[in-house]
Amino acid sequence: MNTHNTLQIVIFFLLILAITKPLGAFMANVFEGRRTFLHPVLSWLENGIYKVCGVNRDEDQKWTTYALAMLCFSVVGLVVTYALLRLQGLVPLNPQGYNGSQMTPDLAYNTATSFTTNTNWQSYVPEQTVSYFSNMISLAIHNWMSAATGIAIAVALIRGFSRKSANGIGNFWVDCTRATLYVLFPICLIGAVVMVANGIPQSFQYLKDVAGLEGAKQTIPLGAVASQEIIKMLGTNGGGLFNANSAHPFENPNNLINFLQLLCIFAIPAGLTYTFGKLVGNTKQGWAIFAAMSAMFLAGAVVCVQAEQSATPQLAALHIQTASGPGQPGGNMEGKETRFGIGSSALFATVTTDASCGAVNSMHDSFTPIGGLVPLFNILTGEVIFGGVGAGLYGMLMFCIIAVFIAGLMVGRTPEYIGKKIQKFEVQMAMLATLILAANILGWTALSANMHYPPGDAKTFTKDQKADEGKLPMLAMLNHVNASDPSNYEGDTVNNLNNSGAHGFSEILYSYASAVGNNGSAFAGITANTPHYNFTLSIAMLFGRFFMIIPLLAMAGSLASKKSVPASAGTFPTDSGTFVLLLVGVVIIVNALTFFPALSLGPIVEQFQMHAGKTF
Repeated sequence: MNTHNTLQIVIFFLLILAITKPLGAFMANVFEGRRTFLHPVLSWLENGIYKVCGVNRDEDQKWTTYALAMLCFSVVGLVVTYALLRLQGLVPLNPQGYNGSQMTPDLAYNTATSFTTNTNWQSYVPEQTVSYFSNMISLAIHNWMSAATGIAIAVALIRGFSRKSANGIGNFWVDCTRATLYVLFPICLIGAVVMVANGIPQSFQYLKDVAGLEGAKQTIPLGAVASQEIIKMLGTNGGGLFNANSAHPFENPNNLINFLQLLCIFAIPAGLTYTFGKLVGNTKQGWAIFAAMSAMFLAGAVVCVQAEQSATPQLAALHIQTASGPGQPGGNMEGKETRFGIGSSALFATVTTDASCGAVNSMHDSFTPIGGLVPLFNILTGEVIFGGVGAGLYGMLMFCIIAVFIAGLMVGRTPEYIGKKIQKFEVQMAMLATLILAANILGWTALSANMHYPPGDAKTFTKDQKADEGKLPMLAMLNHVNASDPSNYEGDTVNNLNNSGAHGFSEILYSYASAVGNNGSAFAGITANTPHYNFTLSIAMLFGRFFMIIPLLAMAGSLASKKSVPASAGTFPTDSGTFVLLLVGVVIIVNALTFFPALSLGPIVEQFQMHAGKTF
């Protein structure tokens, strides 16, 4: 790894470290209801929202009420979004003239689910499918809603540890309002202005005719990009207005904006670790979690950058220069923007999959096997390496519960964490979330992998084979054909992959890992806009979001009701380097044992094939 790439990683990490404490302390004050420097400007709006919506800010909700409020908030948003996408031809701000035909029922459902769950998986070309109204009202609003929800859940879980013999864990509506007004809004306002100043469009004009360098006419789509771009990064959402996402110059025009976007992705997740320490009364606890996250982030970034910088034996065999030098990036530049190069592309891939962001400035499908393994494994950890806003912290706290449980087994005593005894119920909830997520990723991957035939060897069904009734309905689902008429099957193939073998399997595995992890990025060699993928990915997204949140809220309610246990000589210190090592080990080992067989069939075997000189 060259000096430039190393310095980029180091500078990025140091800036995140510098942001963590002030932002974390600020958020602690916000969610404790203390006055901050923004209250003179925004408190009137906060009070007005409570009054209009009938919210009692002093109401302390039980975990069941908190969870019900969160579910109602999400379900209403999903239903409204689906309706608006299907009816986009009847609403204003539609200079493209799009109508309901661009969004089929299965695609609209997939998209509504995707944005509701903070996944922002896009099985469509945004600039050719959704109107400005759909982008700003139907979709971008979820960038705020889902981000605020994630922060609120994290704060509720923190209260579970910090409160003693309490019945409630806070007020969902108050937490969401404060997260939006005091955390997301001010940063987005400033960030959007910076982005506009650097050339990112903020316009209602649809098409702009311009002349290229050689005088050729070009028609360029525009849009209200800057306002959506900043919240997509800060809220770790990831869905863009252009199909190329953050590789598009209108979403990510230069290295300054690219670096700013990286900082936005990690800022709130990193800050919440300090918020955790502050609210539980021991900032060392927050720094321990930050250290565990940082260790895994740095390891992944170094491996990914080095893998991409080293390129492949096949390139070297063609006498292509793979070493970096003046005017020559070397390495594997396939699928990467020349204005970012290998270092920024690999760092972006690591950061966006450490967090549940999913924005991309390069194509992960074009990475080397080990380079692609890093973002895939980042997602498979449950995206607890800083993770999404709120989601990263509450996911890592789940692993903290498992870690202290394992430590307790080793010394033969009841485990404790932050002064609370960790008992049967808490461990059951943590393991329930872990197992549900793993079952969804592996189950849907197995189903879909068994429905594919490799490119070049795809099985073709004809009218003469219509007696094979078991496969016809599934074939119809994959290819949008009428199952009642067997003649429709002639010439159709069960094939949505651009690659065969190990890499094709990786494309399927990555898709469901991204959906369950609420990430949204993809190995884009797979064609996912079919009823099968639209519906199964939607189910995976819903399970990945809510079947993790609800068990953790139940855990928060249980912990809040417990008395604090004073530390004793036998208490395992959870603010030490030993605990950091244990926590990192638990995250890696649990996920390695769960997903190693699947990874062995994908990127790991692909790496061996690459060095054996075989096509991959």
